[in-house]
Amino acid sequence: MARTVVVTGSTSGIGLGIARAFAAEGANVVINGFGKADEIEAARADLDTLGAGTVLYHGADMTKPEEIADLIDTAVKAFGTVDVLVNNAGIQHVAKIEDFPIEKWDQLIAILLSSAFHTMRNTIPLMKKTGKGRIINVASAHALVASPYKSAYVAAKHGILGLTKTAALELAEFGITVNAICPGYVLTPLVEKQIPDTARERGISEEAVKTDVMLRLQATKQFVSIEEVAATALYLASDAARQITGTHISIDGGWTAQ
Repeated sequence: MARTVVVTGSTSGIGLGIARAFAAEGANVVINGFGKADEIEAARADLDTLGAGTVLYHGADMTKPEEIADLIDTAVKAFGTVDVLVNNAGIQHVAKIEDFPIEKWDQLIAILLSSAFHTMRNTIPLMKKTGKGRIINVASAHALVASPYKSAYVAAKHGILGLTKTAALELAEFGITVNAICPGYVLTPLVEKQIPDTARERGISEEAVKTDVMLRLQATKQFVSIEEVAATALYLASDAARQITGTHISIDGGWTAQ
């Protein structure tokens, strides 16, 4: 029987890559995110051709708990339950703390941290009923270390790691694992968009942002690939990872080894 996988923030970037990996394995997948309707439908239709499962789209706004609840309800109505939950939705804003817009702080905390609480709160009872489940939170190297000008992002990602550990302890005897993936810099649309902002804040060129800021601490001097993150999510969702819970896997080219 095909597993049902919900991936938030999956109309592009890492989330879309994770959805692609699960769809290719034959899972039913519910994708979520913003974007142009025709582009989202094209992505959904493409995913739908990869395996035996069915791929649906739900446009829940990750700042709205009632829409998040409907996302999970939609998956249950379509497929019966949720076997794997991947919390990946994310945005970024780069500014000094004293210049950080209050509304941007609230938005980042809601999307990066609170949305994971809401998806988990709605999904955990379903997983308890079936006696199994996998919750995978896409965190960041910034869940472990900080960088200047990213106060909300760093705070939220540190928070998601704490939420991961707490949920893992609560669910350890129910056959449900909860883990985080902590990628370094992946050249996604989200990262691409922050390059000009970082260049402006630091007074350097955009190319220098890539080489001297983003990849400076990644010992391999290479960006992490979306496929590498997706493969790790597949592993954490597998039977082989059933004793891995309450922890994180870093995919950061050696960044946090320093």
